[in-house]
Amino acid sequence: MITHIVLFKLKDGSPESVERTVQVLKNMEGKIDELRSIEVGTDILHSERSYHIALVTKFDSMDDLNAYQVHPEHKKVIAHMAEVREASVSVDYES
Repeated sequence: MITHIVLFKLKDGSPESVERTVQVLKNMEGKIDELRSIEVGTDILHSERSYHIALVTKFDSMDDLNAYQVHPEHKKVIAHMAEVREASVSVDYES
């Protein structure tokens, strides 16, 4: 199993902007066969070093993660994030 985690800091951290982006991310659920699970959480601490959104996804293999990266539904998310993201960091690991 491969776990893929991405943290997003948005240009606009308003609750409305964060919720809109959460919905864009959650919209992938059930639309990408390779995506085994998806969890989207929002920051509750709101510290200076906090990111706004955490995305945790799981895949059976690296091949499935690679297929997800180029899937049309994921490309829609990439386009949205290019508009709203200030910064992001990620980690991928075997779980």
